[in-house]
Amino acid sequence: MGIELTALHWIYVVFIVLIISFMVKRRDTTLICILGIFMLAIVATGDLTSSISGVFNSFIYAITELLSTILIISIIVAMSRVLMASGVNEVMVAPFTKIFKTPTLAYWTIGILMMFISWFFWPSPAVALLGAVLLPVAIRAGLPALGVAMAMNLFGHGIALSSDFVIQGAPKLTADAAGIPVGDVVSASIPLVITMGLVTTIVAFLLLRRDMKRGTLDLKETNETADELEQVTENLLTRGQKHFFAILIPIAFLLDVIAMSILKLQGGDATALIGGTAVFILLVLCIVAHKKEGLEKSTSYLIQGFQFGFKVFGPVIPIAAFFYLGDSGFKQIIGDFLPVASHGIVNDLGVGLAAVVPLTKEIAVVTLAIVGAITGLDGSGFSGISLAGSVGNLFGNALGGGTATLTALGQITAIWIGGGTLIPSKDIWPRTALFFAT
Repeated sequence: MGIELTALHWIYVVFIVLIISFMVKRRDTTLICILGIFMLAIVATGDLTSSISGVFNSFIYAITELLSTILIISIIVAMSRVLMASGVNEVMVAPFTKIFKTPTLAYWTIGILMMFISWFFWPSPAVALLGAVLLPVAIRAGLPALGVAMAMNLFGHGIALSSDFVIQGAPKLTADAAGIPVGDVVSASIPLVITMGLVTTIVAFLLLRRDMKRGTLDLKETNETADELEQVTENLLTRGQKHFFAILIPIAFLLDVIAMSILKLQGGDATALIGGTAVFILLVLCIVAHKKEGLEKSTSYLIQGFQFGFKVFGPVIPIAAFFYLGDSGFKQIIGDFLPVASHGIVNDLGVGLAAVVPLTKEIAVVTLAIVGAITGLDGSGFSGISLAGSVGNLFGNALGGGTATLTALGQITAIWIGGGTLIPSKDIWPRTALFFAT
């Protein structure tokens, strides 16, 4: 072993075990993470004042690292609010409703549409954008409401959120924790996402068809949400204006994707391009739809977006702050108190693990899948993926490679379970599909 493990390394290990233990019990880990940061700081510096300040500084560091992700999600949500208020979302998805001839076509069309829109708009806003419009049409085509929810969940909160190829919020979290480039995590996740997506959606569809044939799922149509939305949006834009923006917005984001491909933009650069486009769409649509009130409304929509963004990432910040200490964040937050030969706490632990435990690829894969699943039990999906990245880095160093693949695996299992696709109910088929995939 190249370096002797110190008390800082063992404290880090103890708190990782504690965090995992609390997640297994579905308890909040914020307090544990803050105590872990404080203990690392007090042992490293021996100064109470500096240690207390270190907790606050670790939050600043984590927020700084996550700020681009929080901003892009907030802006996208704000844009989705004005799309719904103006009724543009209805016109955007209306052409796809003509495909809904059979339950099978309805299921796969909704799912694929949800996946693509979630890549650009985030799954939660995408549900609001699509749900009220597509649900009544799908029910008339013979697809039960539960089937609509299943398709939107598996393709949106499952495939799209766990891959996050466009906004790249999830890959950034795991990549930062693992100390590797975002592009490596995205590339490594592609075959994993394809496998997970195909197995879960196909198995779930087959079990859905079985339940439909047995008559256990009822077709209940409701237009209350659509009627309510129509009352709010009928006077904001003319029919021609709605069609104009319904064409303009997809073209704008398509041009972003082309630019990202040609210019090879990834990570923060890709996020900035999508975010800037969303800001201009938000402002233009606010001015056109709300006219004299456009200035005030644009601020109102942004406030709604920021409220959503910080609500989602509020639990993530303390956890990320702790796991950033495992890599380069330690020196910037606490100071240069690690041994001279150290390459970071996690890297040191990986080297130590490789020298002591005969770790194999199979054990590493199973462990990362379990760790990811455990971190998702709190229902967030995002709160624990920093842990998945940190453990992926630990095992990658012990194995001498494979950090990106292990990190992507932990990210996928965490988000599929925590993002809303694993539903604790009497309906066993969603969990069965996820079981087959993992």
